[in-house]
Amino acid sequence: MADEQASPKSLSHIRVLDLTRVLAGPWATQNLADLGAEVIKIERPGTGDDTRAWGPPFLKNGEGKETTDASYFISANRGKKSVTLDISTAEGQEIVRTLAKQSDVFVENYKVGTLARYGLSYDDLKEVNPRLVYCSVTGYGQDGPYASQPGYDFVFQGMSGLMSLTGFPENGGSGGPVKVGIAVADVVTGMYASTAILAALEYRHRSNRGQYIDLSLLDSAIALIAYQATNYFLSGRIPTPLGNAHPNMVPYQVFDCKDGKVIVAVGNDSQYASFCRVLGRKDLETDERFVKVAGRVRHREVLIADIARHMPERTMTEWLHVLEAANVPCGPIYNMKQVFEDDHVVERNIRTDIAHGAGGTAPNVANPIRMSDTPITYESAAPVLGQHTDEILGGLAGLDQKRIAELRQARTV
Repeated sequence: MADEQASPKSLSHIRVLDLTRVLAGPWATQNLADLGAEVIKIERPGTGDDTRAWGPPFLKNGEGKETTDASYFISANRGKKSVTLDISTAEGQEIVRTLAKQSDVFVENYKVGTLARYGLSYDDLKEVNPRLVYCSVTGYGQDGPYASQPGYDFVFQGMSGLMSLTGFPENGGSGGPVKVGIAVADVVTGMYASTAILAALEYRHRSNRGQYIDLSLLDSAIALIAYQATNYFLSGRIPTPLGNAHPNMVPYQVFDCKDGKVIVAVGNDSQYASFCRVLGRKDLETDERFVKVAGRVRHREVLIADIARHMPERTMTEWLHVLEAANVPCGPIYNMKQVFEDDHVVERNIRTDIAHGAGGTAPNVANPIRMSDTPITYESAAPVLGQHTDEILGGLAGLDQKRIAELRQARTV
Protein backbone atom coordinates (compact mmCIF):
# COMPACT_ATOMS: atom_id res chain seq x y z
CA MET A 1 0.00 0.00 0.00
CA ALA A 2 1.04 3.61 -0.45
CA ASP A 3 2.95 5.44 2.30
CA GLU A 4 0.40 7.93 3.71
CA GLN A 5 3.14 10.10 5.25
CA ALA A 6 5.12 10.46 2.03
CA SER A 7 2.27 10.73 -0.44
CA PRO A 8 -1.31 10.79 0.86
CA LYS A 9 -3.74 9.03 -1.46
CA SER A 10 -7.53 8.96 -1.35
CA LEU A 11 -7.72 5.16 -1.80
CA SER A 12 -4.40 4.00 -0.37
CA HIS A 13 -6.33 1.78 2.06
CA ILE A 14 -8.09 -0.09 -0.78
CA ARG A 15 -6.86 -3.19 -2.60
CA VAL A 16 -8.40 -4.11 -5.97
CA LEU A 17 -8.15 -7.53 -7.60
CA ASP A 18 -8.46 -6.83 -11.32
CA LEU A 19 -9.49 -9.66 -13.65
CA THR A 20 -10.32 -7.39 -16.59
CA ARG A 21 -8.85 -6.80 -20.00
CA VAL A 22 -9.27 -4.64 -23.11
CA LEU A 23 -10.79 -1.26 -22.08
CA ALA A 24 -14.00 -0.88 -20.03
CA GLY A 25 -12.77 -2.85 -17.00
CA PRO A 26 -9.15 -1.63 -17.16
CA TRP A 27 -10.39 1.97 -17.45
CA ALA A 28 -12.37 1.54 -14.23
CA THR A 29 -9.46 0.00 -12.34
CA GLN A 30 -7.00 2.59 -13.68
CA ASN A 31 -9.23 5.28 -12.20
CA LEU A 32 -8.97 3.51 -8.84
CA ALA A 33 -5.20 3.13 -9.22
CA ASP A 34 -4.86 6.84 -9.99
CA LEU A 35 -6.69 7.57 -6.75
CA GLY A 36 -4.18 5.48 -4.83
CA ALA A 37 -5.67 1.99 -4.66
CA GLU A 38 -3.36 -1.01 -4.94
CA VAL A 39 -4.56 -2.70 -8.14
CA ILE A 40 -3.39 -6.26 -8.80
CA LYS A 41 -4.00 -7.11 -12.45
CA ILE A 42 -4.31 -10.82 -13.20
CA GLU A 43 -3.18 -11.67 -16.75
CA ARG A 44 -2.81 -14.79 -18.85
CA PRO A 45 0.70 -16.25 -18.76
CA GLY A 46 2.60 -15.62 -21.97
CA THR A 47 0.18 -13.19 -23.63
CA GLY A 48 -1.47 -11.07 -20.98
CA ASP A 49 -4.19 -8.53 -21.70
CA ASP A 50 -5.25 -8.65 -25.37
CA THR A 51 -4.45 -4.97 -25.83
CA ARG A 52 -0.75 -5.48 -25.17
CA ALA A 53 -0.60 -6.67 -28.81
CA TRP A 54 -2.94 -4.04 -30.31
CA GLY A 55 -0.27 -2.08 -32.17
CA PRO A 56 1.58 -0.45 -33.69
CA PRO A 57 2.51 1.88 -32.19
CA PHE A 58 4.37 0.08 -29.42
CA LEU A 59 6.13 1.62 -26.44
CA LYS A 60 9.91 1.98 -26.73
CA ASN A 61 12.19 1.14 -23.83
CA GLY A 62 15.01 3.21 -22.36
CA GLU A 63 17.31 2.16 -25.21
CA GLY A 64 14.83 3.24 -27.87
CA LYS A 65 13.92 -0.33 -28.83
CA GLU A 66 10.31 -1.34 -29.42
CA THR A 67 8.69 -3.34 -26.62
CA THR A 68 5.76 -5.75 -26.98
CA ASP A 69 3.34 -3.36 -25.23
CA ALA A 70 1.03 -1.35 -27.47
CA SER A 71 -0.09 2.21 -26.84
CA TYR A 72 -3.64 0.93 -26.23
CA PHE A 73 -2.51 -1.09 -23.22
CA ILE A 74 -0.31 1.72 -21.91
CA SER A 75 -3.28 4.12 -21.97
CA ALA A 76 -5.48 2.10 -19.57
CA ASN A 77 -3.23 0.27 -17.10
CA ARG A 78 -0.91 2.69 -15.35
CA GLY A 79 -0.18 2.25 -11.68
CA LYS A 80 -1.15 -1.45 -11.58
CA LYS A 81 0.74 -4.58 -10.55
CA SER A 82 0.82 -7.38 -13.12
CA VAL A 83 0.55 -11.00 -11.99
CA THR A 84 0.45 -13.81 -14.55
CA LEU A 85 -1.95 -16.57 -13.54
CA ASP A 86 -3.93 -19.25 -15.39
CA ILE A 87 -7.30 -19.07 -13.66
CA SER A 88 -8.61 -22.07 -15.60
CA THR A 89 -6.49 -24.31 -13.36
CA ALA A 90 -7.41 -25.39 -9.85
CA GLU A 91 -4.17 -23.91 -8.54
CA GLY A 92 -4.86 -20.58 -10.23
CA GLN A 93 -8.39 -20.47 -8.86
CA GLU A 94 -7.19 -21.14 -5.34
CA ILE A 95 -4.69 -18.27 -5.60
CA VAL A 96 -7.45 -15.93 -6.78
CA ARG A 97 -9.57 -16.93 -3.78
CA THR A 98 -6.63 -16.28 -1.46
CA LEU A 99 -6.08 -12.83 -2.97
CA ALA A 100 -9.82 -12.03 -2.98
CA LYS A 101 -9.98 -12.80 0.74
CA GLN A 102 -7.48 -9.99 1.30
CA SER A 103 -8.97 -7.51 -1.20
CA ASP A 104 -11.64 -4.84 -0.96
CA VAL A 105 -12.75 -4.86 -4.59
CA PHE A 106 -12.93 -7.54 -7.30
CA VAL A 107 -13.51 -6.45 -10.91
CA GLU A 108 -14.01 -8.84 -13.84
CA ASN A 109 -15.28 -8.71 -17.41
CA TYR A 110 -15.63 -12.36 -18.40
CA LYS A 111 -18.68 -13.65 -20.26
CA VAL A 112 -21.69 -14.30 -18.03
CA GLY A 113 -21.25 -17.55 -16.10
CA THR A 114 -17.54 -18.07 -16.84
CA LEU A 115 -16.21 -17.30 -13.36
CA ALA A 116 -19.01 -19.29 -11.74
CA ARG A 117 -17.61 -22.36 -13.51
CA TYR A 118 -14.25 -21.57 -11.92
CA GLY A 119 -15.70 -21.14 -8.45
CA LEU A 120 -14.98 -17.42 -8.59
CA SER A 121 -18.48 -15.92 -8.79
CA TYR A 122 -19.69 -13.32 -6.31
CA ASP A 123 -21.60 -16.01 -4.40
CA ASP A 124 -18.38 -18.02 -4.13
CA LEU A 125 -16.11 -15.18 -3.07
CA LYS A 126 -18.46 -13.53 -0.59
CA GLU A 127 -18.21 -16.75 1.42
CA VAL A 128 -14.50 -16.08 1.96
CA ASN A 129 -14.87 -12.27 2.12
CA PRO A 130 -18.34 -10.89 2.96
CA ARG A 131 -17.00 -7.31 2.70
CA LEU A 132 -15.91 -7.76 -0.93
CA VAL A 133 -17.29 -5.31 -3.52
CA TYR A 134 -17.59 -7.39 -6.69
CA CYS A 135 -18.10 -5.62 -10.04
CA SER A 136 -18.93 -7.51 -13.26
CA VAL A 137 -18.58 -5.62 -16.55
CA THR A 138 -20.25 -7.29 -19.54
CA GLY A 139 -21.70 -6.33 -22.88
CA TYR A 140 -25.40 -6.81 -22.13
CA GLY A 141 -25.55 -7.32 -18.37
CA GLN A 142 -26.25 -10.39 -16.26
CA ASP A 143 -29.83 -10.98 -17.45
CA GLY A 144 -32.03 -10.42 -20.48
CA PRO A 145 -32.16 -12.33 -23.78
CA TYR A 146 -28.73 -11.10 -24.94
CA ALA A 147 -26.85 -11.72 -21.69
CA SER A 148 -24.77 -14.61 -23.03
CA GLN A 149 -23.64 -12.80 -26.17
CA PRO A 150 -20.20 -11.21 -26.51
CA GLY A 151 -20.19 -7.47 -27.01
CA TYR A 152 -18.00 -4.83 -28.60
CA ASP A 153 -17.95 -1.06 -28.31
CA PHE A 154 -18.76 -0.50 -32.01
CA VAL A 155 -21.87 -2.66 -31.71
CA PHE A 156 -23.07 -0.74 -28.66
CA GLN A 157 -22.51 2.62 -30.29
CA GLY A 158 -24.94 1.46 -32.97
CA MET A 159 -27.40 -0.42 -30.77
CA SER A 160 -27.66 2.36 -28.18
CA GLY A 161 -28.84 4.89 -30.75
CA LEU A 162 -25.65 6.91 -30.39
CA MET A 163 -24.64 6.41 -34.04
CA SER A 164 -28.09 7.50 -35.19
CA LEU A 165 -27.24 10.91 -33.70
CA THR A 166 -23.76 11.31 -35.17
CA GLY A 167 -22.68 12.23 -38.68
CA PHE A 168 -24.37 14.66 -41.02
CA PRO A 169 -27.94 14.71 -42.33
CA GLU A 170 -28.57 12.16 -45.06
CA ASN A 171 -29.62 14.82 -47.55
CA GLY A 172 -26.37 16.77 -47.35
CA GLY A 173 -22.73 16.40 -46.46
CA SER A 174 -21.33 12.88 -46.18
CA GLY A 175 -24.48 11.50 -44.54
CA GLY A 176 -24.86 8.20 -42.76
CA PRO A 177 -24.19 7.10 -39.18
CA VAL A 178 -20.70 7.66 -37.78
CA LYS A 179 -19.16 6.18 -34.64
CA VAL A 180 -17.37 8.31 -32.09
CA GLY A 181 -13.62 8.42 -32.72
CA ILE A 182 -12.78 6.52 -29.52
CA ALA A 183 -14.35 3.47 -27.87
CA VAL A 184 -16.73 5.72 -25.97
CA ALA A 185 -19.07 2.95 -24.74
CA ASP A 186 -16.09 1.24 -23.11
CA VAL A 187 -14.81 4.44 -21.53
CA VAL A 188 -18.17 5.57 -20.14
CA THR A 189 -18.82 2.07 -18.74
CA GLY A 190 -15.45 2.24 -17.00
CA MET A 191 -16.39 5.60 -15.51
CA TYR A 192 -19.77 4.29 -14.30
CA ALA A 193 -18.01 1.23 -12.84
CA SER A 194 -15.56 3.42 -10.90
CA THR A 195 -18.43 5.49 -9.52
CA ALA A 196 -20.43 2.40 -8.55
CA ILE A 197 -17.44 0.82 -6.81
CA LEU A 198 -16.77 3.95 -4.78
CA ALA A 199 -20.46 4.14 -3.81
CA ALA A 200 -20.42 0.48 -2.73
CA LEU A 201 -17.30 1.07 -0.64
CA GLU A 202 -18.95 4.06 1.04
CA TYR A 203 -22.00 1.92 1.85
CA ARG A 204 -19.69 -0.77 3.21
CA HIS A 205 -18.29 1.74 5.69
CA ARG A 206 -21.77 1.90 7.27
CA SER A 207 -23.00 -1.67 6.74
CA ASN A 208 -19.74 -3.67 6.87
CA ARG A 209 -21.08 -5.60 3.87
CA GLY A 210 -19.87 -5.84 0.31
CA GLN A 211 -22.20 -6.14 -2.64
CA TYR A 212 -22.50 -7.14 -6.29
CA ILE A 213 -22.40 -4.60 -9.16
CA ASP A 214 -23.75 -5.44 -12.64
CA LEU A 215 -22.38 -3.03 -15.27
CA SER A 216 -23.43 -3.32 -18.93
CA LEU A 217 -21.85 -1.59 -21.91
CA LEU A 218 -25.23 -1.37 -23.64
CA ASP A 219 -26.87 0.17 -20.55
CA SER A 220 -24.04 2.68 -20.22
CA ALA A 221 -24.08 3.63 -23.89
CA ILE A 222 -27.85 4.21 -23.76
CA ALA A 223 -27.36 6.36 -20.63
CA LEU A 224 -24.81 8.39 -22.59
CA ILE A 225 -27.43 9.67 -25.05
CA ALA A 226 -28.87 11.61 -22.09
CA TYR A 227 -31.05 14.54 -23.14
CA GLN A 228 -31.56 13.16 -26.64
CA ALA A 229 -33.51 10.27 -25.11
CA THR A 230 -35.60 12.69 -23.05
CA ASN A 231 -36.20 14.81 -26.15
CA TYR A 232 -37.67 11.69 -27.76
CA PHE A 233 -39.73 10.75 -24.70
CA LEU A 234 -41.33 14.20 -24.53
CA SER A 235 -41.80 14.90 -28.22
CA GLY A 236 -42.29 11.46 -29.76
CA ARG A 237 -39.97 12.57 -32.59
CA ILE A 238 -37.02 10.33 -33.45
CA PRO A 239 -33.88 12.53 -33.41
CA THR A 240 -31.68 12.54 -36.49
CA PRO A 241 -28.08 13.58 -37.10
CA LEU A 242 -27.38 17.31 -37.07
CA GLY A 243 -23.71 17.16 -37.97
CA ASN A 244 -21.94 19.60 -35.67
CA ALA A 245 -25.14 21.34 -34.58
CA HIS A 246 -27.04 20.93 -31.30
CA PRO A 247 -30.70 19.85 -31.04
CA ASN A 248 -31.56 22.30 -28.24
CA MET A 249 -29.26 25.31 -28.77
CA VAL A 250 -28.71 27.63 -31.76
CA PRO A 251 -26.20 28.81 -32.92
CA TYR A 252 -24.15 25.97 -31.49
CA GLN A 253 -22.05 24.48 -34.27
CA VAL A 254 -19.04 24.77 -36.56
CA PHE A 255 -18.86 27.60 -39.08
CA ASP A 256 -16.55 28.03 -42.08
CA CYS A 257 -14.43 31.17 -41.81
CA LYS A 258 -11.80 32.76 -44.03
CA ASP A 259 -9.00 30.31 -43.29
CA GLY A 260 -10.65 27.29 -41.68
CA LYS A 261 -13.41 26.55 -39.20
CA VAL A 262 -14.48 27.93 -35.84
CA ILE A 263 -16.83 26.59 -33.15
CA VAL A 264 -19.51 28.96 -31.89
CA ALA A 265 -21.34 27.62 -28.81
CA VAL A 266 -24.07 30.08 -27.79
CA GLY A 267 -25.73 28.65 -24.70
CA ASN A 268 -28.17 31.37 -23.62
CA ASP A 269 -30.00 34.48 -24.76
CA SER A 270 -27.47 37.01 -23.49
CA GLN A 271 -24.66 35.23 -25.31
CA TYR A 272 -26.77 35.30 -28.45
CA ALA A 273 -27.25 39.06 -28.13
CA SER A 274 -23.49 39.51 -27.70
CA PHE A 275 -22.84 37.36 -30.76
CA CYS A 276 -25.22 39.47 -32.87
CA ARG A 277 -23.42 42.64 -31.78
CA VAL A 278 -20.09 41.11 -32.84
CA LEU A 279 -21.67 40.32 -36.22
CA GLY A 280 -22.96 43.87 -36.45
CA ARG A 281 -26.52 42.54 -36.85
CA LYS A 282 -28.81 44.42 -34.47
CA ASP A 283 -31.74 43.15 -36.54
CA LEU A 284 -30.92 39.51 -35.67
CA GLU A 285 -30.56 40.47 -32.02
CA THR A 286 -34.06 41.98 -31.83
CA ASP A 287 -35.91 39.73 -34.28
CA GLU A 288 -38.73 38.15 -32.24
CA ARG A 289 -38.14 34.81 -33.96
CA PHE A 290 -34.63 34.55 -32.53
CA VAL A 291 -34.64 36.38 -29.19
CA LYS A 292 -35.34 33.25 -27.14
CA VAL A 293 -33.74 29.78 -27.29
CA ALA A 294 -36.97 28.07 -28.36
CA GLY A 295 -37.45 30.43 -31.28
CA ARG A 296 -33.88 29.97 -32.49
CA VAL A 297 -34.33 26.19 -32.40
CA ARG A 298 -37.63 26.42 -34.32
CA HIS A 299 -36.19 28.76 -36.94
CA ARG A 300 -32.75 27.16 -37.06
CA GLU A 301 -32.39 26.96 -40.85
CA VAL A 302 -33.20 30.63 -41.49
CA LEU A 303 -30.96 31.95 -38.73
CA ILE A 304 -27.97 29.72 -39.48
CA ALA A 305 -28.05 30.56 -43.18
CA ASP A 306 -27.92 34.27 -42.34
CA ILE A 307 -25.09 33.87 -39.81
CA ALA A 308 -23.05 31.64 -42.14
CA ARG A 309 -22.85 34.44 -44.72
CA HIS A 310 -20.80 36.55 -42.28
CA MET A 311 -18.33 33.98 -41.02
CA PRO A 312 -15.96 34.01 -44.06
CA GLU A 313 -15.39 37.73 -43.44
CA ARG A 314 -12.70 36.97 -40.84
CA THR A 315 -10.05 34.36 -40.10
CA MET A 316 -10.42 31.80 -37.35
CA THR A 317 -7.94 33.70 -35.17
CA GLU A 318 -9.79 36.97 -35.72
CA TRP A 319 -13.14 35.38 -34.80
CA LEU A 320 -11.69 33.81 -31.67
CA HIS A 321 -10.27 37.17 -30.59
CA VAL A 322 -13.49 39.17 -31.00
CA LEU A 323 -15.82 36.45 -29.72
CA GLU A 324 -13.76 35.79 -26.60
CA ALA A 325 -13.66 39.55 -25.91
CA ALA A 326 -17.47 39.58 -26.10
CA ASN A 327 -17.81 36.53 -23.79
CA VAL A 328 -19.26 34.39 -26.57
CA PRO A 329 -18.18 30.73 -26.10
CA CYS A 330 -16.05 29.68 -29.05
CA GLY A 331 -13.03 27.60 -29.92
CA PRO A 332 -10.79 26.10 -32.58
CA ILE A 333 -10.82 22.55 -33.90
CA TYR A 334 -7.44 21.04 -33.06
CA ASN A 335 -5.64 18.02 -34.38
CA MET A 336 -3.82 15.87 -31.81
CA LYS A 337 -0.52 17.74 -32.24
CA GLN A 338 -2.19 21.10 -31.66
CA VAL A 339 -3.99 19.82 -28.54
CA PHE A 340 -0.78 19.05 -26.70
CA GLU A 341 1.02 22.17 -27.93
CA ASP A 342 -1.69 24.53 -26.67
CA ASP A 343 -0.30 26.81 -23.95
CA HIS A 344 -3.18 26.07 -21.57
CA VAL A 345 -2.85 22.29 -22.00
CA VAL A 346 0.91 22.55 -21.44
CA GLU A 347 0.42 24.69 -18.32
CA ARG A 348 -2.06 22.17 -16.89
CA ASN A 349 0.44 19.29 -17.38
CA ILE A 350 -2.18 17.17 -19.12
CA ARG A 351 0.50 15.07 -20.79
CA THR A 352 2.50 13.17 -18.21
CA ASP A 353 5.52 10.91 -18.80
CA ILE A 354 5.75 8.07 -16.29
CA ALA A 355 8.64 5.74 -15.47
CA HIS A 356 8.16 2.32 -17.09
CA GLY A 357 9.42 -1.09 -15.99
CA ALA A 358 11.12 -1.72 -19.34
CA GLY A 359 13.21 1.43 -18.91
CA GLY A 360 12.52 4.94 -20.04
CA THR A 361 9.10 6.54 -19.73
CA ALA A 362 5.61 6.02 -21.09
CA PRO A 363 3.57 9.04 -22.21
CA ASN A 364 0.06 9.25 -20.73
CA VAL A 365 -2.86 11.65 -20.56
CA ALA A 366 -3.18 12.73 -16.93
CA ASN A 367 -6.28 11.98 -14.91
CA PRO A 368 -8.42 15.16 -14.99
CA ILE A 369 -9.29 14.95 -11.27
CA ARG A 370 -7.51 17.68 -9.27
CA MET A 371 -7.66 17.27 -5.48
CA SER A 372 -6.21 19.64 -2.90
CA ASP A 373 -5.33 17.27 -0.04
CA THR A 374 -4.81 13.96 -1.84
CA PRO A 375 -3.47 14.91 -5.28
CA ILE A 376 -3.01 12.24 -7.91
CA THR A 377 0.61 11.32 -8.54
CA TYR A 378 2.02 8.70 -10.89
CA GLU A 379 4.62 6.32 -9.53
CA SER A 380 4.54 3.79 -12.37
CA ALA A 381 3.28 3.36 -15.90
CA ALA A 382 1.45 0.26 -17.13
CA PRO A 383 3.38 -2.80 -15.90
CA VAL A 384 5.49 -5.23 -17.87
CA LEU A 385 3.68 -8.57 -18.17
CA GLY A 386 4.13 -10.51 -14.93
CA GLN A 387 6.31 -7.79 -13.41
CA HIS A 388 4.87 -8.31 -9.91
CA THR A 389 4.11 -12.04 -9.95
CA ASP A 390 6.78 -13.04 -7.44
CA GLU A 391 6.03 -10.05 -5.18
CA ILE A 392 2.30 -10.81 -4.90
CA LEU A 393 2.49 -14.61 -4.81
CA GLY A 394 5.34 -14.55 -2.31
CA GLY A 395 3.59 -11.94 -0.18
CA LEU A 396 -0.21 -11.87 -0.19
CA ALA A 397 -0.63 -15.40 -1.52
CA GLY A 398 1.90 -16.78 0.98
CA LEU A 399 3.77 -19.02 -1.47
CA ASP A 400 7.46 -19.79 -1.11
CA GLN A 401 9.91 -19.51 -3.99
CA LYS A 402 9.94 -23.26 -4.56
CA ARG A 403 6.18 -23.37 -5.02
CA ILE A 404 6.23 -20.33 -7.32
CA ALA A 405 8.92 -22.02 -9.42
CA GLU A 406 6.77 -25.18 -9.65
CA LEU A 407 3.76 -23.15 -10.80
CA ARG A 408 5.92 -21.36 -13.35
CA GLN A 409 7.21 -24.69 -14.65
CA ALA A 410 3.62 -25.88 -15.02
CA ARG A 411 2.76 -22.59 -16.80
CA THR A 412 0.15 -21.77 -14.18
CA VAL A 413 1.97 -18.45 -13.67
